Amino acid sequence: MTHFVYIMASRPCGAIYVGRTGNLAARVEAHRAGLSVHTAKYKIRTLVWFETHEDFAASLQRERAIKRWPRAWKNALIGKRNPNWLDVTSHIPVW
Repeated sequence: MTHFVYIMASRPCGAIYVGRTGNLAARVEAHRAGLSVHTAKYKIRTLVWFETHEDFAASLQRERAIKRWPRAWKNALIGKRNPNWLDVTSHIPVW
């Protein structure tokens, strides 16, 4: 089963949320619906970055590592692939 590590943002270089899930499309919709306290509080609704992993352990390890990174590293990770911090929901793979 594919797992995703993802970052959502309120705006470019604004508040962010780092998470992981097995169903990225559903998780993004849950954030947008306000079902997560942090993302609702800070109006975090834009999926700006994600990557896939083949197993749960790899995704968990990567999520925890990214969460420990300094904010500048997270911004650089997003900016490398998505310099304008645009919504990438349409790029979520469908299996």
